[in-house]
Amino acid sequence: MTQRWRAVGVLAAALFGVNVVARLVIRFAFPDDDTASGRVSLAMFLVIGLILAGTAFRWGADRPLGRWAGELAVAVAVALALTVFVGPLVVGENPFGGGAGLFFAQIWLYLAATAAGVLVGYLILTALGRDYRSRQLKRYAEMKRTRPRKIVRR
Repeated sequence: MTQRWRAVGVLAAALFGVNVVARLVIRFAFPDDDTASGRVSLAMFLVIGLILAGTAFRWGADRPLGRWAGELAVAVAVALALTVFVGPLVVGENPFGGGAGLFFAQIWLYLAATAAGVLVGYLILTALGRDYRSRQLKRYAEMKRTRPRKIVRR
């Protein structure tokens, strides 16, 4: 049980770490350039999506969908809370300084990037037939094929 939540915590920390690195790059490398900060933000969302795609691909092969989806949801929720409330404080900004529009836009963009990443990872896994459910069905079909036929007496 501890290993299960450790993996969720490490994933949440990694997602938050990507956000902190992006904020620091924007703060020190491009303090006044809105175009460059937008590109760094886009790269941050792509990296977050790729991390979650890889995680969904890996966890989806080993575990049932309900279990790993819940774990990913917890990790994303924790990372989102840290990103929205703690992330701006790391670079010396107010989390609510940009107004309600920027605050909620940040939440929606983060959720869209994470959902897209998880969806891409799981769809690729399912298309390859390597997800947990497909492997279960394959084992069942093989077992049914190899079982000898029952002899029926009449």
